[in-house]
Amino acid sequence: MEKAVFVINGTGGVGKDTVCEMAAALCPVRSVSSITPIVEIARSAGWDGVKTPASRRLLSRLKDAFTEYNDLPFRYCMQQVEEFLAGSERLMFLHVREPREIERLRQAVGPCCHTLLVRRPGVSGQLLGNPSDDGVEGYQYDAVIENDGGLDELREKVADFVAAFLA
Repeated sequence: MEKAVFVINGTGGVGKDTVCEMAAALCPVRSVSSITPIVEIARSAGWDGVKTPASRRLLSRLKDAFTEYNDLPFRYCMQQVEEFLAGSERLMFLHVREPREIERLRQAVGPCCHTLLVRRPGVSGQLLGNPSDDGVEGYQYDAVIENDGGLDELREKVADFVAAFLA
């Protein structure tokens, strides 16, 4: 069975989760984020889970600190990739913001790993005041989905995208 891993990126609010949900309607999908273990740490320290510019900065700084300390986000992603490769899902979406981390994962995962940027007019390119979110466009992605229409149009684009990689 052919499998593909996509490191998915895009400014908050462009529709990354919607793209993943639409892909999951077509085939078995695993969707994980490199920030998940950091979110758990932030919640245990009192963060209420609401994403604001200040909380996004906090998460970005915590992620940098744990990347430097013990590479927690990368190790978490690689563990998830190993489980995906051993499991029944056909597509995996890894939500990662930072270009240097995207490239590390791409190299570590190997040839089945591709990169995907999701854009939406009026949302993409907005600066949120932290290096993780503000550097989204600083990478050359393998594919781009322009979320520039309604849900039906996006569904078509996602179906074409999935078909191209799992053909």
